[in-house]
Amino acid sequence: MKPILFEKADRLDSEIVFRDTVHDYIHVRHQLILDLIDSKEFQRLRRVKQLGTSQYTFHDAEHSRFSHSLGVYELARKICDRFVRNYPNEWDDSERLVTLCAALLHDIGHGPFSHTFEQIFGTDHEHFTTEIILDETTEVNAILRKVSPDFPNEVASVITKEYPNPQVVQLISSQIDVDRMDYLQRDAYNTGVTYGKFDLSRILRVIRPHKEGIAFQIQGMHAVEDYIVRRYQMYMQVYFHPVSRGMEVTLDRLLTRARDLYQTGQLSPAVPFLEPFFEENYSVKDYLRLDDHILMYAISVWVNSEDRYLSTLSKMFLNRQPLKSVEFDREHDAETVEYLRDLVDELFYDRKYFTMTNRSSDISYDYSLKEKAPITLMHENGQMVDLSEVSPIVRILSDNLHGNDRLYVPRELLQTSLPAQQNLEIFDDVYYEFQKHIKNGKIN
Repeated sequence: MKPILFEKADRLDSEIVFRDTVHDYIHVRHQLILDLIDSKEFQRLRRVKQLGTSQYTFHDAEHSRFSHSLGVYELARKICDRFVRNYPNEWDDSERLVTLCAALLHDIGHGPFSHTFEQIFGTDHEHFTTEIILDETTEVNAILRKVSPDFPNEVASVITKEYPNPQVVQLISSQIDVDRMDYLQRDAYNTGVTYGKFDLSRILRVIRPHKEGIAFQIQGMHAVEDYIVRRYQMYMQVYFHPVSRGMEVTLDRLLTRARDLYQTGQLSPAVPFLEPFFEENYSVKDYLRLDDHILMYAISVWVNSEDRYLSTLSKMFLNRQPLKSVEFDREHDAETVEYLRDLVDELFYDRKYFTMTNRSSDISYDYSLKEKAPITLMHENGQMVDLSEVSPIVRILSDNLHGNDRLYVPRELLQTSLPAQQNLEIFDDVYYEFQKHIKNGKIN
């Protein structure tokens, strides 16, 4: 089926702009895009934070999935404009419509505190993204069907990487796509760090289409190389920050306790919007009711729960007093980790709800990754080369997992001196035994 062009009648009489911290202005020139932005499913993203628990470490990081999605759309729009101007023989601008819609909607399936929620309830934001696009009861689907009955399937196939044009797929999902370009810049700005601030203007200047997908002119190699380094730094310094992970672990244990109580008929008070997920019987409609506000309301209610564990974990999360961590070596420290978790269980805690191991790791660049296309550089003569073959820095970062394993436990066990408020002899014994195995923030 031939891709559908924007019709002239679809153009707005007057361009709409959104003022943006990263891109200055976000330009909307077509009614279809404005209608999608105004849909209730897309507006829900205003109530879903982009960085989840990172806001408890970097206090300005309260930006939303809404602003990020607009930014991804804007980058896709700019790139389409550049391709039309400079590569009309390599880029078919009839692909613009599906590209911009996929860029705008790529995160519409994210839920509250997305990744933590997914781990507990087995949801998947990419699955829900396609479900929201394809479900005929959603406003998004109705808007897309105005283009053609099959258009929602085309947009969804970009998200699932099944769309036949690799140029469109790689713009939305690859190892240097419009999604990553926006969130690195946006997250760096809102966390107040400089790590993610790569030379976006230069990358937009050297990006180009070719018959196999997307490439970058060889003279822009160092800008692309810097993007990889900055991405590595953001993961190590921001996304994997141990306090953010501590809040995530605390939320994980809190929701696990709430689910366990619900399944035994002991959760009080119940939160209706969460019940379908506790029962593992939820629909797209149930999912779209959820946002950060719903989850924070539930936690606020559970502060007064009669269940001591749920109440304690809820207070810890609301008051930013998460479980605290030590680093460990997964290969050598497994027995010690289990021993320390058993020590916690001897106190008035339950190791299931007040201890947890957390592994955060990332490959900065993987040239062998099939799901995400490798980064290709193009010489003036058309010869193609993988980035890792010409960049020693990227080659060092390639194919290696970066990150660590951490054991999270009640914070008083990791204080440098015995907490004064503890008067139980058993706590003193556990504290000193625990400290025997900790040195310089690591298990030894």
